Amino acid sequence: MTKTVRFHEFGGPEVLRLEDLEPGEPGPGEVRIRVDAIGLNRAEALFRRDQYIEPVKNLPAGLGTEAAGVIEAVGPEVAGFAEGQAVSVVPAFSQNDYGLYAERAIAPAAALLHRPDGVDAVSGAAVWMPYLTAYGALVEVGGMRAGDTVVLNAASSSVGLAAIHTAVRVGAVPIAITRTGAKKERLLEEGAAEVIVSDEEDVTGRVLALTGGKGAEHVFDAVAGPGVTDLARAVAAGGTLFLYGMLSGQPTPYPGFDLGMPALNVRTYTVHETTRDPRRIRRAAAFVASGLRAGAFRPVVDRLFTLDEIVRAHQHMESGTRFGKIVVTVTH
Repeated sequence: MTKTVRFHEFGGPEVLRLEDLEPGEPGPGEVRIRVDAIGLNRAEALFRRDQYIEPVKNLPAGLGTEAAGVIEAVGPEVAGFAEGQAVSVVPAFSQNDYGLYAERAIAPAAALLHRPDGVDAVSGAAVWMPYLTAYGALVEVGGMRAGDTVVLNAASSSVGLAAIHTAVRVGAVPIAITRTGAKKERLLEEGAAEVIVSDEEDVTGRVLALTGGKGAEHVFDAVAGPGVTDLARAVAAGGTLFLYGMLSGQPTPYPGFDLGMPALNVRTYTVHETTRDPRRIRRAAAFVASGLRAGAFRPVVDRLFTLDEIVRAHQHMESGTRFGKIVVTVTH
């Protein structure tokens, strides 16, 4: 038996239960891993509330798309992985099919990455999703290059911080947006060229002033909702506004018509575009591993919780106070 987190009804963090279940044996294309650390993502909170981009198919349901551990068993038709290897599991599957909030879990081999030497379990559970999201959108899809400007909100999230590091890595200029001034200095320390405090400043005006009136080539928006129109005004002609999150929880208008139909690209993005494409994930993994080796990339871990504290961990994730990634550790 293995401790496994499930929920039997939709709702807040309090619906999460820790239950003893059989982990099972891996089937074709699957492995069973001993989970040592779990990276928490907003997608899991949305799935728990049945507000995610895909509905929950059955209750009770499991959770979890990102973890680090060691392979315990390998199913048929798995190549390139063996028992005893340290791996990270990246978000490349539906939570209706697999869940990693457990001491031991079945995972698809297609979602595994070998853990580089020197990357411990906590780092291995915290580093991939943020950087795969930032790289996949800004570099792979957006073609971000040296000299480009990228504006990003929710800047103190793990993805926001990874986007700052990624921009610096390619020679672009990251402008971070944060609601209050409390995190401004830390964002500057993480590499933001400028920090705009949205509760105190005119975001559009500041971006245009900082870019000589032309706007940013890339805007990386985790919030969406009504504010998307103001962000669209800050996009350079021919630039791209990426919508990769819905933190506002409000309807999002299409801004092009309101602004007189400028040369504006508006595009949604999910990390699955990278993790489910073999060629893209290969390039992304190489990019992130290179950044890790060079010391340009590193996971920013906000707080550690234990698996027994999963309710508290989700409460903290929804508090809006975190700076970086929340990681749950698993003891055996």
